[in-house]
Parts: sequence; C-alpha cells; structure tokens
Amino acid sequence: MADKDLLMLERYFDSDCGFDSDDMDFDKLDCSDPLAMSGRCDLHKGLRIEVTKEPLSMRHVANVVIALQRLKLTQNIQSTEFTDQELFNVFIDNVIEESMVINLKCTESKSYSLQDKVVRCTICDKSKRALVQKEKLPLLLAFTLKGGNKENKAWFNLSAYTPPNCTENKNGQPVCLGIVKTNLFLSCTLENETPFLGLEEVKDKERLKSIQENDGMERFLFFRNGTGDSLNTFESVKYPGWFITTSKDDDKPVQMCKQQSSHLQLFTLHDETVVSQNEM
Repeated sequence: MADKDLLMLERYFDSDCGFDSDDMDFDKLDCSDPLAMSGRCDLHKGLRIEVTKEPLSMRHVANVVIALQRLKLTQNIQSTEFTDQELFNVFIDNVIEESMVINLKCTESKSYSLQDKVVRCTICDKSKRALVQKEKLPLLLAFTLKGGNKENKAWFNLSAYTPPNCTENKNGQPVCLGIVKTNLFLSCTLENETPFLGLEEVKDKERLKSIQENDGMERFLFFRNGTGDSLNTFESVKYPGWFITTSKDDDKPVQMCKQQSSHLQLFTLHDETVVSQNEM
C-alpha cells in the first residue's frame, strides 16, 4: 500500500471527523454540531459520513482505500449529488471486478482413436453360456457348451479406443468387437426403427482406426463398463441405453435390448491374451 494511503488511514482513525478534505478532494465536514460527537458528520452539499465505532479489519480498510482511489482517478465528479443510477454505474465500473467463467464443451465432432493393444478372448454371459457364431451366418447365439464342444465358442478381438478429451467418460471404455480371423465385427444398426445387433463385414479395417462422430462407423463402437467382480456390460455408442444381451433361454440369438429382467446383459471375458493391432 502506498505511503500516502497509510498516512490517510492514520489521519482517518486519529480524526474525530473522518477524512481530511485536502487529501481526498471532498468538501470540508461540518463537525460543529452534536452529531460529530456520535461519529456522524454532515457535508455542506448533501452527503453524510457516519463513522462506526466497531473495529474494521485491515482488509476492509484496504478495500475502502482502493475503491476511493479508483473513484478519484476515473470519475470527474462535479457535484456530490448522485442519482441512484449514477452511483450504481460508478460502483459497477470501478469497484466490482469481473470474473470469467469458461464452460468447456465439444466444439467439434467427437473422435475415437484405436489404441495399440488388442485383447483376444472368449465371452460368456452371466449364466456361463458361451457366445457362438452360427455356422455360415452373421449371427451370434448364447449356447451352453459341453464336453468336446468348447472349441465351437467364438473368439473375439476386443479393441479399445481413446474417448474424446472434452467429455467425461461416464459410460465406460469405448471398444470394438471383431471375430478372430475374419472381417466380421459386431455392429448396432436400426432395423424397423429398433436397434439391432448384427455381424457386419468390414473390408477396409483402416476405417476402424479413427472413428468420428456421425461418420457412419459409430455403429461398431460399444461402451464396455466393468464391475468389481469382472462382469461387463456393452452399451451401444450410437444408441445410448441399448445393451448387448442374451435371452434366459438356451440357443437364442444375442441381441440389443434396453435394461429389462427378461434378458441378461452381464458378461465375463475368458482366455484373455494381449495381441498387437496388426493381428486383428
């Protein structure tokens, strides 16, 4: 704080009549009446200064000094009579300091980038039924495999993606599910106005390395959300609220459903190994 301000503060507390007019450019105070003894002084031109006897903190005093100095430097005061609107404008322009709030939102389309490593695995539902590809058809079934039939279960390449930076990742890890040694990938598309799970051939796998919002490739992305006991859900990125599910009955197609008690949407991963992206 400047020496002049400190001197002014000392004189403020030592004086019976508030601020000295020579330093503050105010009119002289009329302290000749009994009001001065109570800590109140009238100005000649309609203003009154009232001095409270309650102690002020140095922070409050410093704020007063800063506000008064701003008023001195920026306002060309011709009269001590202010309208309410004029006084309001003075404080808005000189005393109230601006604060800026930045609201981060995605200004561009969301982008999902394929990560380097891929998890190769088999998948079972909560009832321990394996996902099996129906022979020569782009269709998955949930089937209880016994004995020597375990080699019939489908093997998947589970590829993870980096989510957009400007959004919170509340739904889980974006992933793509492909059938090993094929060009078939799980996709979620609309069929008769209802999300449908299919196995779709992708001839150019390079298109899966970077997926943009609304570029038509979001149908291959699912949010994988895991729980503490290694159970996973797979929610469509394209159609939020729709999950990969299995029927409670055996040998039924795997399909997209909303959360409901008639279908199972929890899955476990088995036989997991990590492979490179080139082995997809």
